[in-house]
Amino acid sequence: MSKCLSPQQGAPRRMSNNRLGREAHNETSNPSLEKSEQMQYRSDVGRQDTDLDRDLENTDGFPVATTSHTIGSPATVTKAESSSDAQADGTYPDGGWPAWLVVLGSFSGMLASFGLMNTIGTFQAYLITHQLADESPSAVGWIFSIYAFLAFGCGLQIGPVFDAKGPRWLVFGGTVCLVVSMVGVSESTEYWHFIITFGILGGVGTSLVFTPAVGAIAHFFSRHRGAATGLAATGGSFGGIIFPLALQSLFPRLGFAWSVRLLALLFLVLLAIANLLIRTRLPPRAGGTVWPDFRIFANPTFALTTTGVFFIEWGLFVPLSYISSYALANGVSPGFSYQLLAVLNAGSVFGRAIPGYVADGLGRFNTMIAAVALCLVSVLGIWLNVGSSVAGLCVFAVLFGFASGSNISLTPVCVGQLCEPDVFGRWYGTLYTVVSIGCLTGIPIAGAILSADEGDYRGLIVFTGMTYAGGLICFAVARVSNVGWSLKAIF
Repeated sequence: MSKCLSPQQGAPRRMSNNRLGREAHNETSNPSLEKSEQMQYRSDVGRQDTDLDRDLENTDGFPVATTSHTIGSPATVTKAESSSDAQADGTYPDGGWPAWLVVLGSFSGMLASFGLMNTIGTFQAYLITHQLADESPSAVGWIFSIYAFLAFGCGLQIGPVFDAKGPRWLVFGGTVCLVVSMVGVSESTEYWHFIITFGILGGVGTSLVFTPAVGAIAHFFSRHRGAATGLAATGGSFGGIIFPLALQSLFPRLGFAWSVRLLALLFLVLLAIANLLIRTRLPPRAGGTVWPDFRIFANPTFALTTTGVFFIEWGLFVPLSYISSYALANGVSPGFSYQLLAVLNAGSVFGRAIPGYVADGLGRFNTMIAAVALCLVSVLGIWLNVGSSVAGLCVFAVLFGFASGSNISLTPVCVGQLCEPDVFGRWYGTLYTVVSIGCLTGIPIAGAILSADEGDYRGLIVFTGMTYAGGLICFAVARVSNVGWSLKAIF
């Protein structure tokens, strides 16, 4: 397997340039060479250099070097950076109607898929007091943990298939799964019904839609990839605002079944747009395979990034699932308790859009570190002590929504910084396969802590804070190992 080349390993290129200079000197000083022979000679030497450059390229998708420089000073341009910039200027559109239509398609797909993910708190709060009132919070939590596990874990296979075959049939399959899932949920009455319809069908459908939706953007954007991905990811936040408020209004008027059927119809419309607009541009990598490749964990920065995202996602779904029940347990009115999830997702709209623009200028990993630190502060500094304060709950919901939203939108651009676009699906899917284990266990662990503490949420909140502390440490180590301790270094 190819590995990233260190600066010292760039020596063959310099030797090749020196050799070219010597050969050119000999050529011009040799009067016996005719003009046509000199031209052929230059061509042969240049072709040797091109072949050498190609040998230095990484065939497994690893960039040759990491792009980094210091704020306020000229960038140190490595060979990989020069190549990347050339691609950004020539190969990547980085704008234009075709590229922005792909972003619109991804937005529509994430509005349905991630919008459902951001609505699990509403479903959990309703089911635990209605159809599944006889089940424990931990047991109900497994429904949504299975959903999150499959939504991210299926990327292990979906990512390589996307790289090799494109998005068309993946998005179509996700459309079928999500629509059938919601129709099935509307008819469910037993615990195992919800496991199959929401947990399994919904999870697989979400993965089939959002993995290509994120991956397609990497085919059209390089310099502005963070901004484009952030804009598309706001779809999930808008879904997290619209769907909880709509369901809260429709449940008492139409009942659970018809409310969810209307959600299925809306999904059908949104995903039809995604099917029409999501597409790729770059051809599949020669010799590519639809099978996952765990050798990419040999890249230490990728391994640290994966571990960091694991910790982040381990804690992410705890506030999303329990913020409404936390408010209810502390005496807040039911109406406002359900609306808190919409407030959180409103903060997430800005958290997914703004940090993407910032990351393109100040560094993707730098921005991620700041966002994870804000999550940690909001959880342990605000949520832990907020109690029944409505104002405090609103502040927490907005801050955590902003910070956690940026976590989700920055993860793909951090991964994209470490690999080539034509293997992005494989890398992104492999990362989230590991992360999905955290998604599977986070909500049940939080439910078990809540049951052990007899309804006291402090232990649950501390657990969430510790997961973000772990994520912060991993991303900080990844940054320091690449660019050192300088706060001005862009990475």
